[in-house]
Amino acid sequence: MRIGLDIGGTKTDAVVIDEAGTVIERRRFATGRGPEQVVATAVRGVTELAALAGMAPHEVASIGVGIPGQVDRLAGRVQHAVNLDVEELELGRELSAIVSAPVSVENDVKAAALGAFHLLSGDSVPRGIATRDDDSAQSMAYLNLGTGLAAGIVIGGRLWRGSRGTAGEIGHIVVDPAGVLCKCGQRGCLETVASGSAIARQWPTSHPIPPLDLFDCADQGSADARRVRHSVAQGVANAVRVLVLTVDVEDVVVGGGLTALGDRLRDDVVEVFAGWGERSPFLASLELASRMRFIPDAFPAAAVGAALVGMPDASIPDASIPDESVATVA
Repeated sequence: MRIGLDIGGTKTDAVVIDEAGTVIERRRFATGRGPEQVVATAVRGVTELAALAGMAPHEVASIGVGIPGQVDRLAGRVQHAVNLDVEELELGRELSAIVSAPVSVENDVKAAALGAFHLLSGDSVPRGIATRDDDSAQSMAYLNLGTGLAAGIVIGGRLWRGSRGTAGEIGHIVVDPAGVLCKCGQRGCLETVASGSAIARQWPTSHPIPPLDLFDCADQGSADARRVRHSVAQGVANAVRVLVLTVDVEDVVVGGGLTALGDRLRDDVVEVFAGWGERSPFLASLELASRMRFIPDAFPAAAVGAALVGMPDASIPDASIPDESVATVA
């Protein structure tokens, strides 16, 4: 049995998978803030999930943790996880010492990319996803639309981190040099137009879920809401286009909090693709709409990917998954 933890800014998603990669137990609970509480959260996840699997923590084959921030995966060190109030934490070493089991740590989006790939590469392939015999079947990109925007890339069945670990940080590609200041210090980054934080900035509201309020108001006829909604769709479409043009993956799997908007967001993005295709035969030839897939909210991609990160060779076993696990654009 292997345990995977997805430690987010407000909640932690924890799973146990067997050797075939099937999720056999899952729990969610609040995440503590600050280094000590983050470690305590991880310990809680490991001990509770191990108990559910009928094991002691030290009997677990491996433990993987996905967490936001800069991650030194070899050292198990996390830096600049601002949403967790963590500047630096030796998470792998501290957690391993407490639970007496091997621990691997990975950036949460990269972990989710492994989880998404695991979903796509299962024995039971969802309708609308064609099986492939060529190298494209071993490559995909995961686009995370959450508070920020980032991607994880899987090439040849393995995570591609790049020479310095920044592969997939497409949220900081500048799309408007005269745009708003991004937290990275640049202006007009993709993240400033297509993310949860971008929507909250462009659509001030007292509603507890700004993206939902934005789309509802747009549906009700608000011109301002329609303008912001279209800008978000263009930003997501740009992110998919960047991933296809740079790594030419067959599938761009979209996940993260904004995908809870479902068909409304997907249809908006497909409409942008259609407009591009009418003006550019080259973009039309890329067939971007058919290469974009939305991962279901119910699938714990980051937690499953974290469990896979914990495997010694980071290999990805075949999955057994429900028929409708991944939505696709026809």
